[in-house]
Amino acid sequence: MKSHQEELKLAKWWEPHSSGKILCTLCPRYCTIGEDQIGFCFIRQNINGKLYSLGYGRPTGFAIDPIEKKPLNHFLPGSTILSFGTAGCNLGCKFCQNWSISKAKLNSVHSQFASPAEVINIAIKHKTPSIAFTYNDPVIFGEYVIDISKLAREQNINSVMVTAGYIDKNARKEVFEFIDAANIDLKAFSEMFYHKLTFSHLAPVLNTLIWLKNETNIWFEITTLLIPKENDSEEEIKRMSEWILKNLGEDVPLHFTAFHPDFKLTDKQATPLSTLVSARQIARQMGIKFCYLGNVHHVESQTTYCPNCKEVLIKRDWHSVTSNCAANGLCSRCGTPLPGKFY
Repeated sequence: MKSHQEELKLAKWWEPHSSGKILCTLCPRYCTIGEDQIGFCFIRQNINGKLYSLGYGRPTGFAIDPIEKKPLNHFLPGSTILSFGTAGCNLGCKFCQNWSISKAKLNSVHSQFASPAEVINIAIKHKTPSIAFTYNDPVIFGEYVIDISKLAREQNINSVMVTAGYIDKNARKEVFEFIDAANIDLKAFSEMFYHKLTFSHLAPVLNTLIWLKNETNIWFEITTLLIPKENDSEEEIKRMSEWILKNLGEDVPLHFTAFHPDFKLTDKQATPLSTLVSARQIARQMGIKFCYLGNVHHVESQTTYCPNCKEVLIKRDWHSVTSNCAANGLCSRCGTPLPGKFY
């Protein structure tokens, strides 16, 4: 029997549907959910005609990570972050690198109960200045995100969303209300890719990025996992870079990360380093100031340079900061400010 503390959480963002089912309005999937059924994400369930968030208070485990692992390179570089997720996901990526969590139901993975206050206490105990909602997509446990990030704000702890950005425009305002930084997973720059390999759509993700830029003060960076012969063409990299420059500006950091065969896409080879280096070169030539590579060992492409004088400012080796010459986010040589949040 569940304790009173662990009772199911009534979900936000739903309404009765004309079919007699429930319409979930959290993300653009807009699932219609029958009695006792769960949505595509596995953790939102219709119980007696009401929608409940099964993932609320049910993390599948905690870890202390370097913030560069999220990846965030311009948000408190060199700091630690408390990371956790739940089961489930609202996308169906065939190449998911965390599929054992994102494609699992709560009853098939080890989970524990942790109230929002308990999550905050874990961050305080381990002296992490930030908390990351990550591993699976935190959009699907938005109620939990809101309650934790609100408490975190009161304790001067930062909250970070690591997400595909696939969220309804109305729910988005509430879920991101107390968020300080985000990494948005822009999985490709074609509708065909999104439809075929993620069972979702590109437009809502682009809308989330534009909203973050124009209507919030949230610091955000973008990550694209490059998959050979799927989203790694020179033409697609150019189109994506052009869109970012036009709609988000030249200061938004862009991360290209290496794919490794996993889940339902094991017939693909791992991304060659040469492909990543080429993509970075294209993005930089297009005008993106800060472009990084991930999931590979390549110090040059993981280092932050002054956009003005090209001085090495923050040197990284994998996810470790080995030197930082950007005190208060200023170039140590010429004083040019770096975009982001720095100590």
